[in-house]
Amino acid sequence: MSRRYVVQVGEEVLRKKCDVVKSFGGELDSLLNDMKETVRAESGAGLAAPQIGVGLRAVVIDVEEGYYELVNPVITAQKGEQRGAEGCLSVKGKQGTVRRPYKVKVEYQDRKGKKHKLTAEGFFARAVCHELDHLDGVLYIDKADEVYDLPPEGK
Repeated sequence: MSRRYVVQVGEEVLRKKCDVVKSFGGELDSLLNDMKETVRAESGAGLAAPQIGVGLRAVVIDVEEGYYELVNPVITAQKGEQRGAEGCLSVKGKQGTVRRPYKVKVEYQDRKGKKHKLTAEGFFARAVCHELDHLDGVLYIDKADEVYDLPPEGK
């Protein structure tokens, strides 16, 4: 495992629709392991493959509910609404207020290709939606009601 560089807003890979993962095993295992190490090193809630320059439909989410790896994820249902602050490891120094569903149902594959279903609510649902948007080239700043600068670290 190794920590990867997190691509920043303005890089073309963040605006492209990602390819479906068709090959499971070695390379995907390495990618997911690196993504896990990177998101934890950056103290993030999630990370999508394009954020480390890889155009594949894979995300990792690390929230209070646990650590999840979602390959080829698709939101199949959503319910309710929440509005709250979001940041992004690829948009350093900024935060925005975004509307998201309160609850989502997702179908995805794991690193071995096995199919799963997941229901997420609250912040977990927010993180899922945020990361899945990355797979279609959408950033939270595209959906935010407002975007503002964060104070410099340590102040």
